[in-house]
Amino acid sequence: MTIRKIILNLCLFFVLPSQAQTEKKIDNQTILWSRYYNQLTLNDKWSLHSEFDNRLFLNPVTENLFVIRTQIRYKLNEQVELGSGIGFYPVATQDPENISDFIIPEYRAQQDIIWKNTIGKILLNQRFQIDERFIRNASKTGLLPGTTFNWRFRFRIQAEYDLWKKNSRYLKTIVYEEILLNAGKSIVKNTFDQNRVYAALQYGINPKIAIELGYLNSFQQRSSGIDFYNRDIIRLSIFHKLKL
Repeated sequence: MTIRKIILNLCLFFVLPSQAQTEKKIDNQTILWSRYYNQLTLNDKWSLHSEFDNRLFLNPVTENLFVIRTQIRYKLNEQVELGSGIGFYPVATQDPENISDFIIPEYRAQQDIIWKNTIGKILLNQRFQIDERFIRNASKTGLLPGTTFNWRFRFRIQAEYDLWKKNSRYLKTIVYEEILLNAGKSIVKNTFDQNRVYAALQYGINPKIAIELGYLNSFQQRSSGIDFYNRDIIRLSIFHKLKL
């Protein structure tokens, strides 16, 4: 049994005891995430990060959601970094076979702390993040007044390894695993949110531009407690660094 399966089974064991005898329903989906990520360095300590991310189902081809996110980051020292930001997530649909004619908006705040250290030639990156999610109430036919709030706690461990480097160009591999947990009055049966596993190659074209192509598997529990998404995600990212 892999480490990932052990972690996943532990999460399901602790947060789903009441559903242990219920057969799970798993929907398999394929999605393309394409994003532009801008990092504006203000000085040696402060930077402003902005992200635009479009997520598209591939079978059939249907819009999933769009992400607009910005955050301010502070470099405490060479090992520790702090961040805080806001995001807007208009969701078209979570089921490519069931397309609605309205968008469900979500507004999100986030705070995180990142700790970096080096083990041999591997850069190890650990992140703990808190999301405050405000999701617009909706029925199957339209939006309703008000929003539903819940917390989401995220822990990610990531490793990076340089395969090749010459002057300002490089090729490196990135792998990570992330566990996400829900909390709040609106969370009844899905305390476990999802487990993400990611592997990618990142190519630095010059000091300002890098391209990353990777595969992300997301196993996510839905609000029913017994329904799950198993998502195969292709992720294409363009990173753009600028200095003020």
